[in-house]
Amino acid sequence: MKKVLITGATDGIGLETAKLLAAQGNHLIMHGRSDHKLQSACEQVKQYAPDVTIDTYLADLSTLSDSRKLARSILKDHSRIDVIINNAGVFKLPQPITQEGFDARFVVNTFAPAIITELLLPVLSEDGRIVNLSSAAQAPVQVDAMKGLVHLNDDFQAYAQSKLALTIWSEQVSKTLRPGQVSVSVNPGSLLASKMVKEGFGVAGNDLSIGAQILCKAALSDEFQHSSGKYFDNDSQQFSSPHNFAVNAVNCQKVMEALQSVVEE
Repeated sequence: MKKVLITGATDGIGLETAKLLAAQGNHLIMHGRSDHKLQSACEQVKQYAPDVTIDTYLADLSTLSDSRKLARSILKDHSRIDVIINNAGVFKLPQPITQEGFDARFVVNTFAPAIITELLLPVLSEDGRIVNLSSAAQAPVQVDAMKGLVHLNDDFQAYAQSKLALTIWSEQVSKTLRPGQVSVSVNPGSLLASKMVKEGFGVAGNDLSIGAQILCKAALSDEFQHSSGKYFDNDSQQFSSPHNFAVNAVNCQKVMEALQSVVEE
């Protein structure tokens, strides 16, 4: 039995992944932004696995302080975590700029995973895994946009840049892990039937189980045991190279410096 944290576990791929992991007998740590939705998600998961152990945590990951509070609350309650699935994500928003002056796509999709994971690293088990939700949507990252110095008017650009920034961070953090630990970024599949896809692209989308199955595999299977730092593209069903921007060491360094300047307390 593994102890698995899933952010954004109240709907979409996060909820479907929780169901599969629960059915396999794992202990779930489920995060959500709404208490009502979180309780509803737990009830749905328990229909799949009545005896599952679930711990729930509320946090609004569009604020840096809430990401820190979430991680510290989990640290108080758990001395070991085996898997962190950084699933929570946003795309189109009525007000994309947060009260702190950052684009919420970077805050939720990039900064929150970095903050939560780095605070939880001391309790990540010896063979622990970090699974980061990347995307087929990737674009060269504007570091001034990451820092909130300029605002991106295009929703797709903001989303694609935030996902490539996460993919870069996932590869960079893998270099700091202990032997046996894994950090991997995963494109779960294009246009899956999540709320984000419906709102952002206006299409029904493909079966969510496509994404949930690959996340479970990334979290638990031997196939990903020696894949730390890599990017898995579920559209082609193989490890692949991310956008060329992320292959350039100078670009990666600039993104990491921008990220650290924002998330460091």
